[in-house]
Amino acid sequence: MKNANVILSADELILSGEVYFPDDCTRQYPAVCICHGIPAVPYNPDEKGGYGELAARFCQAGFVSLIFNFRGAGPSQGNIDMVGWTHDLTAAIDFLNMLLEVDKKRICLLGSSGGAAVSVYVAAHDPRISAVATFACPAEFNFMTGGFSADSMISRFREIGIIKDEGFPQSVEKWLEGFQVVMPLSHIEKIAPRPLLLVHGDQDETVPVEHARRLYGKAGDPKSLVILPGAGHRLRHDERAVDAALDWMLKIT
Repeated sequence: MKNANVILSADELILSGEVYFPDDCTRQYPAVCICHGIPAVPYNPDEKGGYGELAARFCQAGFVSLIFNFRGAGPSQGNIDMVGWTHDLTAAIDFLNMLLEVDKKRICLLGSSGGAAVSVYVAAHDPRISAVATFACPAEFNFMTGGFSADSMISRFREIGIIKDEGFPQSVEKWLEGFQVVMPLSHIEKIAPRPLLLVHGDQDETVPVEHARRLYGKAGDPKSLVILPGAGHRLRHDERAVDAALDWMLKIT
């Protein structure tokens, strides 16, 4: 396995990423683009158990694996913006489509939480995506703003560092509207007939498990739902979730 840092560009913003390749590059492999969620804490480049380990796990199983930071997150430029995140993921898919090592008919997405929501939206509109797996995907984002003002949410995002620029957003109303535009419940049925996997913990403290059931009910076939007993929100740290996603992806690719 080898890996390399990559730079993606979306809306004139520079996004940081990393791609992992299986050792034998004489043939084409399925690819998976792994999409992180909305950060809950400031960026820590020394974090253990990060998305790099998840990408390496999928690479060892025979996938070209791509991870990247959405705008506002990590070292990527810009500020968190849901519609902008869909542009970022499209740029990542463009990148995978340019790699000679990638089988263009087998490009999958694995998204966590907010990244799962963006994955659903983009897959619903981009036929280049062959399959989607999600961890803790929200059905909608109303739970984020319930009981909280937009100003408090923006202030919190500034503290975390995912809103970097003064004066952002220029229009709070339009920025909030972006969360509604991307709302997975409005788009998930458009993924069919491509395979969909929803993985959720029944003790998720951030996105209640009912979100997964609502999405599963709205999705078309083929679809699978895995509810993990006792699991919380950060499913990439739960071996059961990673095993479920990897086993499923190996079967459908």
